[in-house]
Amino acid sequence: MRLVLLPADPDGRREGALVIEPNPGWITYWKEPGDVGIPPALTLAPGSTAVIESIGFPVPKVLDNSGMRDVGYDHAVTLPLMIAGLGADTDTLTVNAFVGVCKNICIPFQADLSVALSHDDAVATDEAQLIATAKQSLPEVPSDDFAVTHYAMRADLKQLDLTLRLPAGTTGPQVFVSGPSGHVFLDGKAEILEDGKVQVSVPIGKLPKTYTMSGKRWGILVLAGGRAMETALAFD
Repeated sequence: MRLVLLPADPDGRREGALVIEPNPGWITYWKEPGDVGIPPALTLAPGSTAVIESIGFPVPKVLDNSGMRDVGYDHAVTLPLMIAGLGADTDTLTVNAFVGVCKNICIPFQADLSVALSHDDAVATDEAQLIATAKQSLPEVPSDDFAVTHYAMRADLKQLDLTLRLPAGTTGPQVFVSGPSGHVFLDGKAEILEDGKVQVSVPIGKLPKTYTMSGKRWGILVLAGGRAMETALAFD
């Protein structure tokens, strides 16, 4: 793994990236790893004034691993970051990165990654291109032709019903629904509606005891027609 940071923008925020490069044959994980695995976690040193404002996750795939389904990457992956709150006199930033890698067995991998901070405006072209390429691999936001138009959880919390608007000419979406931490639901069944929209019924597996939907925000990633869209589902 390695950490890359660009010079600060006018607001003092720095774009960056965590680069994870597993050996051939190994995988690493999305933010919800599937049946087993460890999602990436980034933390700053105690007492740091900085905050990790955002972490982006490129589009993952479902990976079959000895009868278990993982969600992640079977290649090197770069996670774009945004870090804010660094003081002007801060010379070094250290990020603790904790990830899981897997080949037959899953192994936690942890390292403190330190970067000397540049205080001029010079941008390393290679690093800027690395981050720009990683941002292009992120899912798009909802749009007029690709969005969730309706969603509802059944009263027994056993099924999530979705209505999707998909890119023209596509009918068979792949849906990743991320619920409570450690839960991702993948087995949606699609049905084409008369108005060209698609109804997807996603069976919901076992949730934590006494779990309630009120006030919760789940995530959804939809793959269709060579595109990917990600958004949040807010439950009243």
